[in-house]
Amino acid sequence: MIEFEGVGHDYDQRTVLDGVDLRLAEQRVAFVGANGSGKSTLARMINGLVHPTRGRVLVDGVDPARDGRAVRRRVGFVFTHPDSQIVMPTAGEDVAFSLRKQGLSKAERQRRAAEVLAQHGLAGYAEHPAHQLSGGQKQLLALCSMLVLDPDVLVCDEPTTLLDLRNKRHFAEVLAGLRQQVVLVTHDLDLLADFDRVVVLEAGKVVADDEPGPAVRYYRELAG
Repeated sequence: MIEFEGVGHDYDQRTVLDGVDLRLAEQRVAFVGANGSGKSTLARMINGLVHPTRGRVLVDGVDPARDGRAVRRRVGFVFTHPDSQIVMPTAGEDVAFSLRKQGLSKAERQRRAAEVLAQHGLAGYAEHPAHQLSGGQKQLLALCSMLVLDPDVLVCDEPTTLLDLRNKRHFAEVLAGLRQQVVLVTHDLDLLADFDRVVVLEAGKVVADDEPGPAVRYYRELAG
């Protein structure tokens, strides 16, 4: 359960979120809205990357602003630009790096890295230079580096923005098959048909919260 209780946030003198109250229990939830609507800021509060100016966020009762480390053990985050998350020379090393604090041997880290790469479309790429992967493969690698930790929640902030149509479809299929609760920030409305819930934000407020069909229709009308 992810809860936002009276959440507001200001950057300098500009209010980007105001009075957000949500309880997210569904398996697949999306945030949509125009640029500057506050959706990415809201998503980043789930694992403590951004702290509320007002109100609070709870992840199964734990406040990320107070105990971010505990929350980040349960919440993985995938950014728009995978290069910002890739830190090691090869794909296998990058995934294994996520396990560095798990008390595992090097061999076990390598084994688990190869296993998760294979599960999500990168079988045979463990020794491949990470920064020479295609855009779609890099985004899958960033996803694998989170999934190897087996989080309960996966937050994805516009992960398909840089992908072509084929890789968008593949990434969407991978997300659909995950056991994790997925919170997706996106402008790509075609990804949302199978989601459980879509939250529409405008000027820092929730203006619609429904199943994908009516929520997307509302957003399209709002966008003109």
